[in-house]
Amino acid sequence: MPRSASSHITSGRTEDDGDDGEEDDNVLSQSASFLLPSPTAARRLHSARASDLDLRSRIPSRLHSASDERSSLLGFGDGPNRSYTEPNTSKPRFSRTTSQGSLRIPKNHSRASSWGLRLANALGSGRRFTSNGMDESKASIFTDERVWYDQFTSTDWVHDSIADAFRVRDLRSRKDLRGRIYAWFDGAQGWILVALIGCITACIAYFVNVTETSIFDIKEGHCKRGWYFSKRKCCHGQEHCPFWVTWGQRLNLTGIEEKWVDFAFYLFFVVSFAVLACSLTLLTKTEVPSAFSLSTLDENLAAHKCKQRSEHDDKGGMSPTDPTGGEPKSLTTVYYPAAGSGVAEVKVILSGFVVHGYLGVRTLVVKTLALILSVASGLSIGKEGPYVHIAACVGNVACRLFSKYNHNDGKRREVLSASAASGVGVAFGAPIGGVLFSLEEVSYYFPPKTLFRTFFCCIAAALSLKFLNPYGTGKIVIFEVRYISDWKSFEMVAFILLGVLGGALGAMFIKASRIWARTFRRLPVIKRWPVLEVILVALITGLSSFWNRYTKLAVTELLFELASPCEDNVSGLCPQRGAEILAVIRYLCIAFVIKSFLTTITFGIKVPAGIYVPSMVVGGLMGRIVGHLVQYLVYVHPDHAIFSSCPKGGGLESCVTPGVYALVAAGATMCGVTRLSVTLAVILFELTGSLDHVLPFSLSVLVAKWTADAIEPLSIYDLLTDMNSYPLLDNKLRPIFTTDLSSITPKVRPHRIIDISNSPLVSAPALRRKLDLLHHAGEIDGGLPIIRHGVLVGLIPAPDLEFALDKLDNEDKSLCLMATNIPWHENIEDDDDEQEHDPTDFTPYIDPAPVALDIHSPMDLVFQCFVKLGLRYICVLRDGQYAGLVHKKAFVKYIKELEEQGMTDPS
Repeated sequence: MPRSASSHITSGRTEDDGDDGEEDDNVLSQSASFLLPSPTAARRLHSARASDLDLRSRIPSRLHSASDERSSLLGFGDGPNRSYTEPNTSKPRFSRTTSQGSLRIPKNHSRASSWGLRLANALGSGRRFTSNGMDESKASIFTDERVWYDQFTSTDWVHDSIADAFRVRDLRSRKDLRGRIYAWFDGAQGWILVALIGCITACIAYFVNVTETSIFDIKEGHCKRGWYFSKRKCCHGQEHCPFWVTWGQRLNLTGIEEKWVDFAFYLFFVVSFAVLACSLTLLTKTEVPSAFSLSTLDENLAAHKCKQRSEHDDKGGMSPTDPTGGEPKSLTTVYYPAAGSGVAEVKVILSGFVVHGYLGVRTLVVKTLALILSVASGLSIGKEGPYVHIAACVGNVACRLFSKYNHNDGKRREVLSASAASGVGVAFGAPIGGVLFSLEEVSYYFPPKTLFRTFFCCIAAALSLKFLNPYGTGKIVIFEVRYISDWKSFEMVAFILLGVLGGALGAMFIKASRIWARTFRRLPVIKRWPVLEVILVALITGLSSFWNRYTKLAVTELLFELASPCEDNVSGLCPQRGAEILAVIRYLCIAFVIKSFLTTITFGIKVPAGIYVPSMVVGGLMGRIVGHLVQYLVYVHPDHAIFSSCPKGGGLESCVTPGVYALVAAGATMCGVTRLSVTLAVILFELTGSLDHVLPFSLSVLVAKWTADAIEPLSIYDLLTDMNSYPLLDNKLRPIFTTDLSSITPKVRPHRIIDISNSPLVSAPALRRKLDLLHHAGEIDGGLPIIRHGVLVGLIPAPDLEFALDKLDNEDKSLCLMATNIPWHENIEDDDDEQEHDPTDFTPYIDPAPVALDIHSPMDLVFQCFVKLGLRYICVLRDGQYAGLVHKKAFVKYIKELEEQGMTDPS
């Protein structure tokens, strides 16, 4: 028998405002002593998000000044209150009441005609209601572009995929000429976009290379032809150049030797450029209040590893608390998007982790300018790693050109994968290596279509760089070496030894960097004033690098000289007689010690800095030393049987080429630091163009990876991910599970579900309380299951629920429809006027078929669901009844605990 309107309203209010509401109030009061303020409440004070339309022309001006903890996430943020950068995710396009956006309307409007109340009245009046409207609401979960992304949340891969599938279906359903043109243009958008990204990335790389080269040489002097000419361009390769004037020659101070004047100017410019680069980097400081605790979002190994608590610990969620039991401290995540290389963060973003502002326009501009200054300062850093971040920024900004990428975060990440690859392509002049880098290192989802577009993007970037000719050689590689002689069979032992030494050196660099960061970088004064560390590192670099030619050179020039054969090398690395070999080795050993120390203390400072080429330089110095040692052995024992394959009467390089050893060791050391394998072998091949040396390169990389994994299981970027507590679920990991899903399933709590057993109408204040509790637990991207008589009938995501609540005119008195099917619909007649959407109808936001697994499902299946499907959460059932919900962040925490216990497959 249908209920009356009053009975439905009463039952709805009794259920949610009574028992449930009372329990929610108790939970809120109990958690008030240890839970932080709602993260969304804190963010609302700073949010700069807006809807597609200008809401200020439609909402009274006094609404814009209203800023309380119930303000909308998507509201305008004006003035100096804004504390973080523009989001890198798209602004949403809402299909319902877009003119209102998501700004909250004052709670003084009448709700007499709300859809929820009209439905309640209809239930008791015998009017008839057809199911068409409800079916359309259920279907809208797939076609409605309602999803946006919040700070520190994961991408909803499943919804993005479904939304794009429906978009393509609607597009291809048009058979007219205009529809066919639209379909063709839609298919061409991806190619146009990646080509544009490749060209822009190449232009930025050209600007950085040319500018950095000119500024770098200012530390030593200037060119008479023009102060902006680099030494190479001024002298055209001449050893004694009359047009280049050092600062000592320029000032010509009496009583002071020129070298001391040159040293003073060198030290001044090193510190000045480093401080300017750090100052620009600090401009991107971002502070985001959040209940989900992250240490930082830049390359800081000194970050304290966060101890997070999850709901299955029965502690009330993942909200951090004060270990002393007192009031919780204010938790604010502070990071500098322009610092470091950004490779680890790009990898986390591509895995589906949303970090607002990290790929924005401001980060792109500031990091490009700061990178020029940091590299020009002479610090032991490279520009190749930051190119990946810069290219990803270009890709993210370029996605705004086309709505299908701008409004779909899953599609956007396909473009970002191609962008990251183009960054490596222009950095090393290796387009194929760039494709493999994206596949091997940063990409989380890499289908064949993305592979082809990534290759096209890298080719477009390489062609653009070829036409721009930044190095003045007509080549796109940072340096090009050609080896004439082939390697001998006895050198294979030396190449394997270099692989072992390179892998061990890379692993020891990771350990040394961690020790340095945990001791020196955790000093209070260094943590408070990052620029002080930059000044100290710059001073040490200037004082120690000036006196040794090989530490004074730019890292790319030094690597080129180390890898070059003697016929192309005029730097003094090629002894003419055997007796001079030991003197060269001694000089190289000094440079190796200095460069290793400088690279260790420089990594992690607050300037744009890459680790790729500096690690290759350290390895190249070691390889050159080993190459000269083997050369010396051949010189001392020319008649030994081992060296029988060497030609008689030739020069020192007729048998052994130390440059080959340098490049082999450079690749091995970089592999030990980053754990790249196939990518490195291909990049080294593209740098040399020598098929004869592919085998030594590949063999040393393989041995280096095995050695480094045995000494230090984590790469430098894996360590950054682990220390900074990024919620990254590594798809290359193979955990060893000994339990099933029940071990991590939290118990069912009334404030974590929406029970519609008595009535499909739920009061908005009750929903708001449940949402606030979810935010208190740090699950900004969580969801609330909808239960009817213990059976899971749907799930509403927390961001969608908040958006729906923010659209209500009078939240305190609103009843919200939460059921996707109504058992009394046969007693309600159809009324076209009431088929129009009303804000109290929440059914369009409900997922009627959330992914659910049985509570006894093996953990391997759960792991595959999170990794392969990209789910945010999994509902858990026991004998068909709802038994709990497992969030992705809780599962990541569980995986991290398994890693700490050694419960992972080393293979």
